[in-house]
Amino acid sequence: MLRRVDHVALAVSDLDASIEHYQRVWGLTVAHREVVAEQGVEEAMFRLGDTYLQLVAPLSPDTPVGRFIERRGEGLHHIAYEVEGIEAALASAREHELVLIDQEPRRGSRNTRVAFVHPRTNHGVLVELVEIPPDPADLRSIP
Repeated sequence: MLRRVDHVALAVSDLDASIEHYQRVWGLTVAHREVVAEQGVEEAMFRLGDTYLQLVAPLSPDTPVGRFIERRGEGLHHIAYEVEGIEAALASAREHELVLIDQEPRRGSRNTRVAFVHPRTNHGVLVELVEIPPDPADLRSIP
């Protein structure tokens, strides 16, 4: 069911300052930047091999990422796995009695379809399931 790690996400308060840090300290280059209004975040992604490091910053304090930072501070937010079929992955999660944040897939960044699994039933880890678009040019062409 899980194909690979798509990305690891870090919650940050100041996206521009965080981008500058990862560029200056770690020599990374932004591969993709996008506002995902439906999730209340602006994100930047750095390619690392065949995966990404994602920085997510809340658009306002009353978003899920804004509340996360208020409660826990900046840091590791979630791990995202690529799945071949997101509906099948959600069905499997239900079979295993995982608590789903998203009952149905929603639009994610980079033209993906995503759904989140609550950390309560996943050993404390927030998981994002990511379905890559059918046309790989939508995603794989990102440097």
